[in-house]
Amino acid sequence: MSKKKNIKQGQKPTRELIFQKRNYLFMFIGLAFIALGFILMSGGGMDDHAVFNPEVYSFRRIRLAPTMVLIGLGLQVYAILLNPHKKN
Repeated sequence: MSKKKNIKQGQKPTRELIFQKRNYLFMFIGLAFIALGFILMSGGGMDDHAVFNPEVYSFRRIRLAPTMVLIGLGLQVYAILLNPHKKN
């Protein structure tokens, strides 16, 4: 998880984290999208199991929530692959 820099005699080794602040920011945003997607998918339990509830096939559960989860997963991949040391 960390890289050790070359050290000279008598110096303490310093550790450098692999991910920087920008990587963690995108990771937390991705996690928020994933959590929001799963929250949008949940709910709407039926009181009577013999009666069909068409709310199961709503736009929110079929289109919006899975899209939010996929966007969150894409942000997670981007956050991992993002190189914060790259110069513009």
